[in-house]
Amino acid sequence: MFTGIIECIGTITAIREEHGSREFTISSEISNELKVDQSLAHNGVCLTVTSCSNGRHTVCAIEETIAKTTLGVWQTGDILNLERCMMMNGRLDGHIVQGHVDTTALCLAHKAEATQHVYTFQTPEKFAPLLIEKGSVCVNGISLTCFNITSNSFQVAIIPYTFEHTTIHTIEAGKLVNIEFDVIGKYVQRMQQLVS
Repeated sequence: MFTGIIECIGTITAIREEHGSREFTISSEISNELKVDQSLAHNGVCLTVTSCSNGRHTVCAIEETIAKTTLGVWQTGDILNLERCMMMNGRLDGHIVQGHVDTTALCLAHKAEATQHVYTFQTPEKFAPLLIEKGSVCVNGISLTCFNITSNSFQVAIIPYTFEHTTIHTIEAGKLVNIEFDVIGKYVQRMQQLVS
């Protein structure tokens, strides 16, 4: 479980493809502190550490994960938002994030304003019930508040600190991002489906 508060940025140093899966080696300031079998969110995708040494760690993604996320287009040199799983004695500064990406969203627009950056993202209409005005959404692993919701889009506003300390500054119109909707909303939707 994660909170959507990014710890640091990592850089992909190598990618290896094997039988439909992709193995990523990432360099970061926390890689030396990781352990094999530890869960780590990479742009919001929960992946298991398979090895770590010399300031780098390796994770592997299977076909199912690649199909539902942006992992299929990651390249060597790309930067990623990294977050270790939440400690149960810590504060939940963002919202409950599982690292289980629901879909990808297309960035339609990025507008730089005096005190914030406003992004507009397009999502498949079937996910519309999972977005509420001023609710939580996870974009590339970042816990954000959404507004101006339509049947297939939403906006988020990014404060300068988040813009500078995450990879959101690399997102422009035409780029895909990973989206995880609020898990509480997903459970409510499921319960409504079962009773109707």
